[in-house]
Amino acid sequence: MDEQQTLKELLEIMHENDLDALKVKVGDAIFELVRREPGAPVAAVPAPAPAAGVPAAASSAPAASANVKKVTAPLVGVFYRSAAPDTESFVKEGDRVEAGQVLCILEAMKLFNEITSDYSGIVTRIVPENGELVSLGQELFWIEP
Repeated sequence: MDEQQTLKELLEIMHENDLDALKVKVGDAIFELVRREPGAPVAAVPAPAPAAGVPAAASSAPAASANVKKVTAPLVGVFYRSAAPDTESFVKEGDRVEAGQVLCILEAMKLFNEITSDYSGIVTRIVPENGELVSLGQELFWIEP
């Protein structure tokens, strides 16, 4: 499939699902599409491609210890660390959390889904950036007992 056809299909998905942002990796290419303002046309934003021979995961990323429990995204959505832009994050790295505690919100199709912890322990890493689109099964938090 050529790049133009891929973009066309991704734009159709955005319009059909009324998405504000979409980031997809197809082979070695990364497509990031962002709606700039309500009613504005959707534009393709080039994402930096990884350098040849460099693995997609940065070597500077910390390695998980053997006892780390990972909280993963149960759905595709936009990751938010707090309930509103002017409020404090649900959790920060170094915070102690209990099973059932709200860790973040994932927005999908204009619905805000609270993501809770299945584990008690210390949050050692928050993987996505605030406002980042996350995929189903993507790591969100590392929690150590």
